[in-house]
Amino acid sequence: MPQPKKKGALSLEEAISRRRSVREFLGQALSQSQLSQILWATQGTTNTSQKYRTVPSAGATYPLEIFVVCRQNGLEGLAAGIYQYNIDDHCLTLNHEGDVTLELARVALNQEFIHQAPLNIIICAEYERTLARYGSRGIRYIHMEVGHAGQNIYLEATALGLATVAIGAFNDEQVREVLRLDKQLKPLYIMPVGKPA
Repeated sequence: MPQPKKKGALSLEEAISRRRSVREFLGQALSQSQLSQILWATQGTTNTSQKYRTVPSAGATYPLEIFVVCRQNGLEGLAAGIYQYNIDDHCLTLNHEGDVTLELARVALNQEFIHQAPLNIIICAEYERTLARYGSRGIRYIHMEVGHAGQNIYLEATALGLATVAIGAFNDEQVREVLRLDKQLKPLYIMPVGKPA
């Protein structure tokens, strides 16, 4: 993916003011540079030598894993499939080929806009990374961290002229099965991303 830019045309204040939850998307493909920016804002590094990230993480335990479900013709130059964001190398790794957006929409209480969006970002957590250090209190810290990541997706999408909505209404185990995730990964957010209709 292209390297993310650290300076944009829209101020933070403007992005906050314009941020909305959108559930209707145009079918237009996103560019790799747009996805690059959004993924960087979600969990990217801000300092390569010390591996600081774009969102705070309790004790730098970094429990979140980011997946991208791309529909057919959803992203320029990328086939439909399930991809995992590799934070250290700022790239995507293909986990499974094929368009699973319809299946994803079905296990998310038939929210059709999940299937209509060019791509969906799914934020998952491996709870043990944080619980091993903080015990049950770590659950709260993980939920705070996913909130920070979700807000960054909202703001970056807005700054790029795109839109999203945070979805928490889904069957956790069925989403895990659709994405073919390891059992220790728990889905927390589905965030469809696209050009607003």
